Amino acid sequence: MRLTGLQTASESQNQRDSNFSFAPDWYACQYYRGIVLAVFPVLDPKTVLWSPFSKRRALTGAPAVRRMKTYSAQSGYVYQYYYDGQRPFGSSAAGIEFVFSVSADRASWRPASVLIGDAAIAAWQDRHGRQLSSTERYALAKMALFQAFDERPTPERMKDEVLVRPADVEAIADTLGFD
Repeated sequence: MRLTGLQTASESQNQRDSNFSFAPDWYACQYYRGIVLAVFPVLDPKTVLWSPFSKRRALTGAPAVRRMKTYSAQSGYVYQYYYDGQRPFGSSAAGIEFVFSVSADRASWRPASVLIGDAAIAAWQDRHGRQLSSTERYALAKMALFQAFDERPTPERMKDEVLVRPADVEAIADTLGFD
């Protein structure tokens, strides 16, 4: 069988076995006459790529290899999620938007945004006399996402943005043991 064009790893002739896979599913291969010409990641253009006509900025800080993680929510749903990256939101950098891809059934994925405003972070930093690191800000966003998983009654409600308030920052920071 001669392969041409753009195909994902699961569509290629290199079928998976228990020990080896040619490329993960999120990679695409460019074939010509059965020879692999290029291997590159497949990106979701709606959440990762930037358009000059879009008011949203491009995402940064995404890991080189996305790892699917699972969370069993108190609402009874089991969510799978990926971290897609972060970007500033609002005019003149009013905060950071952390974007996750979320699914409750592994079939339909949707972006979920966690918004942490600069005012919420500044309130915590003023009380504790130090800056929050980027890792600590990511931890705040992830815990706020988990809280939304627990509190929202259905997965359809995850399309609404998660807004982290100053009281939420304080409570999550105490839970995580930030000094």
